[in-house]
Amino acid sequence: MDIALIVVFILLGTVVGSFLNVCIDRLPLGKSIVRPPSYCDACQHRLAPIDLIPVFSYLWLRRRCRSCGALIPWRVFWVEVGTGTLFGFLYWYYMVYPTTSETVQLVVTAFYSCIFIVILGIDLEHQLILNRIVYPAVIVALLLAISLNQPDLVASAPPAFLSLPDVAARTVTGVTGGVTGFVLLLIPALVFPAGMGFGDVKMAGLIGLVVGFPLVFVAILGAIVVGGLVGGTLLLLKIKGRKDAIPFGPYLSLATIVTLLFGNNILSWYLGLFP
Repeated sequence: MDIALIVVFILLGTVVGSFLNVCIDRLPLGKSIVRPPSYCDACQHRLAPIDLIPVFSYLWLRRRCRSCGALIPWRVFWVEVGTGTLFGFLYWYYMVYPTTSETVQLVVTAFYSCIFIVILGIDLEHQLILNRIVYPAVIVALLLAISLNQPDLVASAPPAFLSLPDVAARTVTGVTGGVTGFVLLLIPALVFPAGMGFGDVKMAGLIGLVVGFPLVFVAILGAIVVGGLVGGTLLLLKIKGRKDAIPFGPYLSLATIVTLLFGNNILSWYLGLFP
């Protein structure tokens, strides 16, 4: 039964990934993500149902529009595959691997992961982190912190926070994380505005609300380390020049998803290095 449900979640994830591709395509252009129905960007031909089967249609059509033959970006494939794989892993991690089921945490983590996948895709292609994504997500994150029991949000919170009632503990943990994340990236953005966009600063505030305090340090420092390593490698291989912009949003997104899943373990491991 568990294997069957994991497969169901993988398939559900590919469908969700297909919708996330629509968001990545349309939101930077200010278009509706609901209407019109899916169409080819090159020839405006409305896609038939057979063209919209996640992963399968992409491979069956060999990356080309069935009407005009225009190439379909690889991003479409990887977002569908990546989201499907992530959803399957999330079901296993929260519902099969632990001794107790964490249904709420599964849904919340899947929801946040979708937001950060969209941010990742848009920033990678357009070097934009859109307010129309970040601002509503901030409001939703605050409401979820207030209304839902999220064990991972407060697992590593300071004792002073945990002494508060549950709702207050979650709210204070999230808000403190949001302010901390915002300030952490605001400082380099003010000192070196050419290297850090204000979209990254606002995104860091969202990340803090999502993962809470002190896990916001894990997410942001993880993004900085990985981003530095990847950026340095690109420079060494001369794939990027010193003046070429390298978007930071994708690293923040990936680091946040990892932190949502393993942040408490990473923090415990790090603190264990200093007995």
